[in-house]
Amino acid sequence: MRVADTVRRPATASSSFIAALLLHLEQHGFPGAPRYLGTDAKGRDILSYLPGRVPSAFQHWTDSQISAAGTLLRELHEATRDSGLTGPGSVVCHHDPGPNNVVFRDELPAAFIDFDTAAPGDPLEDLGYMAWTWCVSSRPDRGPASVQAAQVRVLADSYGLAPHARMSLIDAMLDRQARNARWWRERLDRPRPHVSAVSEPGPLWGR
Repeated sequence: MRVADTVRRPATASSSFIAALLLHLEQHGFPGAPRYLGTDAKGRDILSYLPGRVPSAFQHWTDSQISAAGTLLRELHEATRDSGLTGPGSVVCHHDPGPNNVVFRDELPAAFIDFDTAAPGDPLEDLGYMAWTWCVSSRPDRGPASVQAAQVRVLADSYGLAPHARMSLIDAMLDRQARNARWWRERLDRPRPHVSAVSEPGPLWGR
């Protein structure tokens, strides 16, 4: 819920980790994330509101937009390497860096939102997810596989992925799709929540 220049979100089991992460990113000078502002009288987390546009649906992204997304992801990862929050991972991953969790300004990705699934991990976990959700689609209007592969290359270049790691990016894309399928399969038999309920965070991709 937006309240003036803030966003109020129900506290979750990951709230303390998210608070520590966002405070670190602020101290590090990373501009691409909301600021953690504490809790309100109802116990909700208070975050700064980030102005801009969040896409409402999947679409074809330009090379410039994909390049900006890759750069933003690299900056997020680099900002977490010295955070003390990475645990066994090398960085803190967002784990859901799809277009629907990115604020656009002047039609370019400018900031990530919704850090509910953020956790220690390997950079390829995020980069594989981003390559899938930003570059790859089975829809016929998205162009042939060669065009989509070229955009995956744009993403890898903008992120600065080393040449020897690029084949691993393909495996990471497939792994994230398999994880997404498992996540939904495990929830097929669950009762559907009431329309006013806060849904459990998780992948929302329909490609």
